[in-house]
Amino acid sequence: MPFTPALHAEWIKIRSLRPLVGGLAAMLVVTAAFSALASADPDGTDPLFTAFFGVAFGQIAAIAFGTTAVSSEFRGGALRLTLAAVPDRRRWFAAKATAIALPVLATGLLTGLVTLLVGKAVLGADGPAWAEGLRGAVGCGLHLTLMALFAAGLTAVLRSGVATLSVLIPFLLIVSFVIGDMSSGVADLLPDRAGQVALHSTWDGSLGPWSGLAVAALWTAAALFAGAWSLHRRDA
Repeated sequence: MPFTPALHAEWIKIRSLRPLVGGLAAMLVVTAAFSALASADPDGTDPLFTAFFGVAFGQIAAIAFGTTAVSSEFRGGALRLTLAAVPDRRRWFAAKATAIALPVLATGLLTGLVTLLVGKAVLGADGPAWAEGLRGAVGCGLHLTLMALFAAGLTAVLRSGVATLSVLIPFLLIVSFVIGDMSSGVADLLPDRAGQVALHSTWDGSLGPWSGLAVAALWTAAALFAGAWSLHRRDA
């Protein structure tokens, strides 16, 4: 099967799974809600990060989306049926990754714009400038997309949504913060923290907004490559 029909088939799968549609909605609602709460009680040090504070929680919904989209293939022999229609495993995985990336990117950019508007409305004159805020909105969409794809690649390696979430959620909520407190230089290179540099007005580390996203993109590319390799080497 050529790439375009494979992509269409994967999009139908994603659209028909209610948890995935709910995950996209949760990504927007959670990010905007937590950002509004943070903006209502700002610390005054970084208005841009205050406005986009909720991304740290919204990325969990993005991770759950990428994880669920791939892990559904490893239940009930679904992957065997999929590979019967698309024997080229790399082509299928590329279609799957694209079908994950497009809706997350669209929702992520919308989330970034809504979050920016909410943050500016709550912060008022203390909110970020429009140019800086729009950069943050774009960074928000890209970061959420990269985290969803990172989770998708890891799920293809582990072949379990539970295992993937058991690794990533504690990492995001605990390990990343602990390492960040111990050594900011090392923490800057972690995928979640590197991607969020674009959400800060100023950053003391070595990465900038776009170089931070580039580091997160490298982590994502490595995870997707590992996932594709695992699918190619192991039985369905």
